[in-house]
Amino acid sequence: MIKIGLISDTHSYLDPKVLEVFKDVDEIWHAGDIGDISVADQLKVFKPFYAVYGNIDDKTVRMDYPLNLVLQREGLKILMTHIGGYPGNYEPKARRKIEEEIPDIFICGHSHILRVAKDPKYNNMLAMNPGAAGVHGFHKVKTLLRFNLNNGKIENLEAIELGKRGSIV
Repeated sequence: MIKIGLISDTHSYLDPKVLEVFKDVDEIWHAGDIGDISVADQLKVFKPFYAVYGNIDDKTVRMDYPLNLVLQREGLKILMTHIGGYPGNYEPKARRKIEEEIPDIFICGHSHILRVAKDPKYNNMLAMNPGAAGVHGFHKVKTLLRFNLNNGKIENLEAIELGKRGSIV
């Protein structure tokens, strides 16, 4: 079993609560729009860290992190990108990548809307977007996801609210 902390759209701000919420995870995954590379640096010192770059990320972030990332964990194939969409409305490049990889889990960010849904069109793939954990954007509440991967299953999925978007501790 492996415990995952999933975050996105930090936009150069790492809420101190993230470290508390992710203290017991085995890995942190970031679905893009990291912002300043220092956010990624703080997270990768804290826990094993995997990320993709997003549309606001500069060349420094893009040199360290890919556009798409495929991971294998606990018998599951995970595809992560920043701009992806959701079941029934995938961004065309993301849809092509989904069709190429046929993942069990598809992760994206970008929308700032926390959403988890199964997609029957792609083998009941679980599409996940953790929302936005930063203070820039239209979202009202900073959110992220935490879950376990265990022998081909997703368990104990939690949506976590960190507080109002404008709240900087």
